[in-house]
Amino acid sequence: MAIMRYIVMKHGQEVSFVEMPASHAYQLSALNLRLHKEIDKLTASRVPALPYAIAECADVELHDKSIAVHSGLDYLNLLERDFASIEEKSYPLVSLLTEIRALQAQLEQWYEEEYEQ
Repeated sequence: MAIMRYIVMKHGQEVSFVEMPASHAYQLSALNLRLHKEIDKLTASRVPALPYAIAECADVELHDKSIAVHSGLDYLNLLERDFASIEEKSYPLVSLLTEIRALQAQLEQWYEEEYEQ
C-alpha cells in the first residue's frame, strides 16, 4: 500500500488538500513556491489564481466535509491546463510549464506502476 502525504493549500480563506505519494510531496511544495516566485513576472492579462502550499502532513482526518481533497494527478492536470492557457508574450512561460509537466509525468508513471501491482 502506498504511503501518501497531504499538501495543505490555502487560497484566500479557503483551505484544501492535495494527496500526493510521499515520494513526490516535496516536489509539489517546491513547484508551488517556484510558481509563486515567477507568477508576478507574467504580463498576460489572464493569469490563473494559485493557492499557497502552507504545510505538509502525513495524515488527514477531516471533520468538515466542505474541505476538498484532490488527487495530486488531478491537481497537476488542472495546473497544467491553466498555465498552458496563458497567452504570455514577454516572460518565457515554457520553463514553468516544463516543470509542471515533469512532475505530472512522474505522477502518471507512479500511478501506472502502483496500479500494475
